[in-house]
Amino acid sequence: MPSLRKVLKWIFVLGPAVIVSALPAPAPYPKVPARPRLEARQAAAPAITDIDILQFALTAEHLESAFYAQGFAKFPASDFKALGLSDASITALLAVGQSEATHVSTLLSAIASAGFQPVQPCTYNFGFTDAAAMVATARVLEAVGISAYLGAAPLINSSAVLSVAASIATVEARHQTFIRGASGATPIPAAFDTPLGVRGVFTLAAAFISSCPSGSNLNIQAFPAIALQNPNLATSGQSLVLADAAQPAGAKFCAFIAPGETQFAPFTNGGCVVPQNLAGEVYMLVTNAESVDDSAVLAGPSVLSVS
Repeated sequence: MPSLRKVLKWIFVLGPAVIVSALPAPAPYPKVPARPRLEARQAAAPAITDIDILQFALTAEHLESAFYAQGFAKFPASDFKALGLSDASITALLAVGQSEATHVSTLLSAIASAGFQPVQPCTYNFGFTDAAAMVATARVLEAVGISAYLGAAPLINSSAVLSVAASIATVEARHQTFIRGASGATPIPAAFDTPLGVRGVFTLAAAFISSCPSGSNLNIQAFPAIALQNPNLATSGQSLVLADAAQPAGAKFCAFIAPGETQFAPFTNGGCVVPQNLAGEVYMLVTNAESVDDSAVLAGPSVLSVS
């Protein structure tokens, strides 16, 4: 079976001429006209192309790869052992970082082979304090990574690109399952994972980005961040209160995007009550309507680790 890197090169090696199916078959690979390059499409329409999505995926993988590289450089194995992680779990955690680096190199090669300039890594501030905080943040980052791929999937036009994206998403899911288990949480908290839109994912990533090289700034606008007075009390029935009750202006609801469903709670007294029956990592948005469309979002998302 061909490697992921080779599959991606097959998809894009002919650039604007053709897109080649990534799945081996006895019959010749079908050839269809490729979509125009990004520059031409931007002049014609603001649609998101498959290259845009790969660039966005690369931005997220750059961040995750840098997160693990910086964390492992800062905290020795003894710090993770002090958390109760076994030698095997520490080795597995290192492997998570290695696979994120492989995702980066694969996406770099694919985008460059298509004749585009890949986005470069940014300067990050992960706010590392100790190994425990790193593992807790890794759990959130992997959840966001899964949500990013799920949210982007319906926007992908090439079935070959979709197949490759899915093959990365399943590995991200394995990462999060392992990290949840290693940190003492239920490995599989729900029967579904949660898709999240491009702007929502970028809003969460932007919190860790200090600056990006010229030309590597994605044309995506982050939503305002949510600042909570009590983010660690995200349990059902608990009232989550904004640090500034007057911001964002026009708030009417809090949306809680959870595996398999989205629940809305009225925004009153500067906050919202966490609904019942939430599990895993939940995304909280402040909205002006019972909707999570971009036009209704006033702030967020914020990630709540409910269980």
